[in-house]
Amino acid sequence: MTMQTSSHPRAPAPDRPSPVADIPTGRYQAFLFDMDGTILNSIASAERIWGRWALSHGLDLAAFLPTMHGARAVDTVTRLGLPGVDAQAEADAITRAEIVDTDGIVEVAGAARFLATLPPGRWTIVTSAPRELAIGRLNAAGLPIPATMVTADDVGAGKPRPDCYLLAASRLGVAPATCLVFEDAHVGIAAGVAAGAQVVVVTATHAQPMATPHASIVDYTGLSVNVGEAEGGWLSLSLAGAD
Repeated sequence: MTMQTSSHPRAPAPDRPSPVADIPTGRYQAFLFDMDGTILNSIASAERIWGRWALSHGLDLAAFLPTMHGARAVDTVTRLGLPGVDAQAEADAITRAEIVDTDGIVEVAGAARFLATLPPGRWTIVTSAPRELAIGRLNAAGLPIPATMVTADDVGAGKPRPDCYLLAASRLGVAPATCLVFEDAHVGIAAGVAAGAQVVVVTATHAQPMATPHASIVDYTGLSVNVGEAEGGWLSLSLAGAD
């Protein structure tokens, strides 16, 4: 049974033009990418697994599914406060099921091309998924796996706490304030802001507009990175055809 809701449709087709609200105009030392909903679309898989779990616990599917994106599985289960439920055991079982089910996982349009243009050591992935699940989804979407990737296994507190983004900046040897965080979910955006980074919101999997003060892009179609020649080689973004 496929569990999908109108709040999280599949990613747009790769050849679709990418409307951009306002790309960030700053200069950055590193780019930090959330994974699900930001560089790949795993909604079909995630909602199949979480949907079955939610129904087995008598939850309102339409109300629950939009709340389980962006956070660690154990944090999502814990937040529900279900009586007699071992949150860690339930999260582990859900994660095992998600590792097996990769059907329908695809890149967000243009993500693979864009990541391939970034200087090595100047970007990484920061995900609320455990490492094994993250690797499986990245492989399914045909995306690279950086050596410095930060997963749920690396931090004691998940998003919206800033720990994951602070660790990612540390691993890249840069200050968090010089990083640009790519995020799609409220908890991830909050984590990036709390870390002191700048944030750009990726809306590829949003059916409804998100109220946000941050710059936003639909996907990576037409998006390019410029590397400055001055000391530090600052990174900046531009769009194909822009002046």
